[in-house]
Amino acid sequence: MLCLLPTTALALSGFDPLHVPNASGLFNLMRNLGGAIGLALIDTVLEQRAPTHVEAIVARLQAGDASAARLVGLPTEHFTGVPIGEVDEATRALVAPLVERAGLVAAFDDAWLIIGGLVILSILMLLLCARLRTGAPAVPIA
Repeated sequence: MLCLLPTTALALSGFDPLHVPNASGLFNLMRNLGGAIGLALIDTVLEQRAPTHVEAIVARLQAGDASAARLVGLPTEHFTGVPIGEVDEATRALVAPLVERAGLVAAFDDAWLIIGGLVILSILMLLLCARLRTGAPAVPIA
């Protein structure tokens, strides 16, 4: 007897038993390919967006933005909205890991937003395909 995972069984339930091995292979290929593309997308977003966020946070800190200091985890009493002058190396070495972490978190937020948008788009496409398959009009006619 063929033992299938619940998602695989659901995906392959409408196939003729003679076509199940080929359909199963295609299903697994698409699942693995989708995972690989998704991971590559996330990695690309993190790689490209983190430095941009770091630069923006540094600019806000140098402008004296207290909310940027709070975001990074610095004491806010030194940030009064007045631009900060040159920063010495010791301060830079202390603050750099905090800023890099905050930039990476912001890049992760971007990646999650993209993934969420793709999920919503996929759900809408599934609903459209289901309507087209049943013969119902894709757009309700008033």
